[in-house]
Amino acid sequence: MEIRRHVILGTGGTIAGRASRPGDGVGYVAGQVGVEELLASIPSMAGLPLEVEQVAQVDSKDMGFALWQQLATRLAFHLSRPEVDAVVITHGTDTIEETAFFLQTVLRPAKPVVFTCAMRPATALVPDGPQNLVDALAVASHPGAQGVVVVCAGQIHSATDVSKVHTYRVDAFDSGDAGPLGCVEEGRVRLFRPWPLASETGGWDPVALQRIQSVQAMPPVVVLTSHADADGTLVRALLSGSDAAQRPAVRGIVVAGTGNGTVHHALEAALLEAQAKGVRVVRTSRCVHGPLLTHPGQLLADARSLTPVKARIALALELLED
Repeated sequence: MEIRRHVILGTGGTIAGRASRPGDGVGYVAGQVGVEELLASIPSMAGLPLEVEQVAQVDSKDMGFALWQQLATRLAFHLSRPEVDAVVITHGTDTIEETAFFLQTVLRPAKPVVFTCAMRPATALVPDGPQNLVDALAVASHPGAQGVVVVCAGQIHSATDVSKVHTYRVDAFDSGDAGPLGCVEEGRVRLFRPWPLASETGGWDPVALQRIQSVQAMPPVVVLTSHADADGTLVRALLSGSDAAQRPAVRGIVVAGTGNGTVHHALEAALLEAQAKGVRVVRTSRCVHGPLLTHPGQLLADARSLTPVKARIALALELLED
């Protein structure tokens, strides 16, 4: 009889970081410790039916589309194996919300894909990575779990809602108004709301996966911020960088507006110029909490509750379909 198992994919990050001094929680180098070594340091992992694969070894600040493609491909492979119940991914905290959102949007997996991370390197006096890994496996093993989630500091966050909101605390993540999906208490999962939606195909979305596998890069989408004294200089510079066919250098612009997505009038004028030239423009907010509430007369589309970085991914994926 074939043994059911979990697959753990390593991508680097602080959880795999190493410092020259045990007490140094800032001056470390991310992505130095292999995922097998991480697991070997956790006694409770010994003897578990785990399969380990080192997909990458990067500082997540350097995350990009090429690695997302690779992760999506490896996920599809492992999730298609009947003996694999779930996949856990170790990742750096800086862009974990972007990678998780990308994979949930593209794959919408029916099996659980659980991201975890650490705010302290593996060589810290009291590293937080081992407990986060243990909690991630508890979530991966929970009956009925599905979709892409992020587990850190005992909380379970939806890929759609999670954001990093603190620079150094071990509980650095928040899910805004929606709140976490649940928590892990002494190895037990307590749910507060439903798991992320899964693909209707029963595994993952094969059409979306094929679409991202067929391209070398995402359509260029940039994020700009509205602020006091903002103007259209950057927008017009982007518009001036056209190719031989007079197409703008970017295909999309996400603007992080003030308050309820409001944009400085000088910046808005430039954004409307860009929109008139075929560039897709989407408004978001600089605010940590709250969706955008639309009203008649809005000249720029909005991303509702998505953060600027997630709106960038969503827009780029939409542009792939055009």
